[in-house]
Amino acid sequence: QNSLVLSAAIFITLIGLIIYLHFVKIDQESLLVIGSLGIQVTSSYASGKVIEMSRVKDVVINEAIHMQKVIYYLCILLQDPGDPQGISEVVPLFQSSKPRLDCLIEVYKSCQEILEQKKTAPQSS
Repeated sequence: QNSLVLSAAIFITLIGLIIYLHFVKIDQESLLVIGSLGIQVTSSYASGKVIEMSRVKDVVINEAIHMQKVIYYLCILLQDPGDPQGISEVVPLFQSSKPRLDCLIEVYKSCQEILEQKKTAPQSS
């Protein structure tokens, strides 16, 4: 009977580990910004999330204090459809990988260049 309990415990642990590795642990995160199309946020365990460029209000570097440490992260601010000046949602990026501030600054500058091109481009209807 003890071996049955031990076998069940090992089986449940293995199933839990498999679920964790496939659905919780993120191995890779990426951000693809195309001015005419939108922004695609991809995590290796999921198919990713696509954000239309027309919904993007701005990209910012935010900071948080966690366990006496300052953590910087990149966020996409989504425009509120009802209020053009408002923000409906804040989408944090790279939550798992937590890149250093100098890396975030490079990504931020690239995103801002693309957003500037979008703002200066003539709006076609």
